[in-house]
Amino acid sequence: MSPLPLSRYTATGGLPQDPPRDAESTIVPSTPSAFQLPDRLAFKSDPALIGTDQQHFAAIASSLERSIADVSKRLDEQRKASTESSGETLERDMDVRRLASRLRALGRYGLDLCLGRMVIAGEPEPVYVGRLGLNDRDGKRLLIDWRSPAAEPFFGATHAQPMGLVSRRRYRWADGRITDYWDEVFTADGLDGLDGNMALDDQSAFIASLGSSRSPRMRDVLGTIQADQDAIIRADSAGALVVDGGPGTGKTVVALHRSAYLLYSDPRLARHHGGVLFVGPSPAYLSYVADVLPSLGEDGVQLCTLRDLVPRGAEAMTEHDPDVAALKASARLLEAVDAAVAYHEQPPKSGVVIETPWAEVALTPGDWADAFRAAEPGLPHNDARDQVWEELLDILGSRIDEEVPPHQVRRGLQQNEELRGAFARAWPVLDPEGVIADLWSVPAYLARCAAWLSPHDIRSLQRDAPRAWTVADLPLLDAARQRIGDPGGPRRRRAQAAALAAQRDEMDRVIDHLIQSNELDDGEGVMTMLRQEELRDALVDESGLPAADPDVLAGPFAHIVVDEAQELTDAEWGMLLQRCPSRSFTIVGDRAQARHGFAETWHERLGRIGLDRVALASLTINYRTPEEVMAEAEPVIRAVLPDANVPISIRSSGLPVVHAAVSERDALVDEWLASHGEGVACVIGDATFEGRARVASLTPETAKGLEFDLVVLVDPGRMAAVDRYVAMTRATEQLVVLS
Repeated sequence: MSPLPLSRYTATGGLPQDPPRDAESTIVPSTPSAFQLPDRLAFKSDPALIGTDQQHFAAIASSLERSIADVSKRLDEQRKASTESSGETLERDMDVRRLASRLRALGRYGLDLCLGRMVIAGEPEPVYVGRLGLNDRDGKRLLIDWRSPAAEPFFGATHAQPMGLVSRRRYRWADGRITDYWDEVFTADGLDGLDGNMALDDQSAFIASLGSSRSPRMRDVLGTIQADQDAIIRADSAGALVVDGGPGTGKTVVALHRSAYLLYSDPRLARHHGGVLFVGPSPAYLSYVADVLPSLGEDGVQLCTLRDLVPRGAEAMTEHDPDVAALKASARLLEAVDAAVAYHEQPPKSGVVIETPWAEVALTPGDWADAFRAAEPGLPHNDARDQVWEELLDILGSRIDEEVPPHQVRRGLQQNEELRGAFARAWPVLDPEGVIADLWSVPAYLARCAAWLSPHDIRSLQRDAPRAWTVADLPLLDAARQRIGDPGGPRRRRAQAAALAAQRDEMDRVIDHLIQSNELDDGEGVMTMLRQEELRDALVDESGLPAADPDVLAGPFAHIVVDEAQELTDAEWGMLLQRCPSRSFTIVGDRAQARHGFAETWHERLGRIGLDRVALASLTINYRTPEEVMAEAEPVIRAVLPDANVPISIRSSGLPVVHAAVSERDALVDEWLASHGEGVACVIGDATFEGRARVASLTPETAKGLEFDLVVLVDPGRMAAVDRYVAMTRATEQLVVLS
């Protein structure tokens, strides 16, 4: 069978996928037209082509207005609703968050919620696909959510695998109006009766979008997701999925859309089961992609860099000694953190005698050991400290035989300075930063905790300013924080316990006073009820008690998406593995863009850090970088990594790579700005260039993951091959090389 011809439009007859209708039955919507096509596309404004869409958009507009009003009303009611228990309060707060999220999603878009439509074989009406699902007042589906199984053919259908589609229409929106649309026809039957004007081609909506100017934020690309990308987005969340792809293959697009899709499709990934963490390479990258997830109807994903996982990560400097950086990159050095903390969890070898108002009580080494065994395995050191303390109080309290109420004995022991001092020495409150600083400043301590290190390695890791943290320290600081816990946690818990005890004491006094007042007894057993402990506890209001501020990035998370994953060291992977017990990852990267080399396969690399269930998906089509640029970039990376996954460019900008002198830098930038009223450019590799409006100044490392209409690469001969390759492939239109 010969290939299907390109999709076609007719200015005189409707597309065959439109339901049959006569001229008299055509309904002209009262709302302004959703279509605002330029003069050159006037033929696409024919009512026979867009009449069905116009009617449908009118219904969407009406339903959207009603939905916003309805959700706003329900949100207001929930915020004002009173509750009678902590459970009801939690349920109300969850409803408020859910409704607020829905309202933000509905308000973010208008008619441009709609991405396009499908005509399915055997179905009488087109099916419209949107960023969100939307029904009319009678429950009829106006838009199906792009993440639903029913929407999969809209993204995944190809001529080879039409997935039951007769045709597909995609819209291009600008300022809430359709400025163009494209039809693709998948079956021979779908071509019947078509003649006249032709569309661009099967990929026209996507190809046309590639040539548009860039902006400081990632463009919305949901409407033009390609079949190879969609298959990865909808892959199962079990185990680790590696998305390997070169520059411009849409790895970041896949990672972001997969985050939103998984939260929608997999109930195990809902926030109350851990949620999704998205880890990007830099703050500039996160700023660039910040709008994408909300545009997909999802605001439940935490976005961060590796630095964000550690409280002082933003202050960390670069580790300039490559030998030290290599030592700290090893996952084995993380074992030294456990040993360093365990050093402070050894029960004393000698006993102590504690003087109390009632008697002298001896604590033997065996008593210390019994108390230490009360610590729950796996609990952070500072959190387990409370358990050890409580066990110690139980041991001592059981040895006081005086006729003293137990709560008085316990309170006396809690306030005993001698006991408190002995316990503080035996199980001290630890500071995660202090423990790591000790490793870098006390050679004997490091040698004890990392016995496998050579004397030379130990000397290399020592430094005069042990708290001058570098990026290489962050995995160790994070491991220490996870193993030790927040130093302020016990203090906050004690404050909460003290406030709770004070409330209970006050409530006890009030209740005792009421019980003693016979004249208040109504004969219905009120006084008897007040004697019940459960009621006494219920009368205590815990809502105003001091509470800890949770670390939202501490995890655990049900799924983690890692972009630019080829850059992570083994130790940095440890930061993520401890936050994802399920080992459910989407790992996005390109071996060819690894700044420190990546000679292994992905399976070898991930197997070394403990990920054994690994699936690999490759993206090989470069949708971003023009073939003119790739022709110069490919030899650069092939020289150092012959088996690099260098993608094939599917477009040409028609602009050759320009070679010029460094002295022409400013003139070239000024000329581009003058001739381009929109779009963004970037100068890479010149620290003397100060960024300006629409022109950034970046290094190859900070440019990673970003894209610009124009890239000016300064003195690439000074750069490593990988950095040069990364910098060159940021260009979507033209590359200028200055040397």
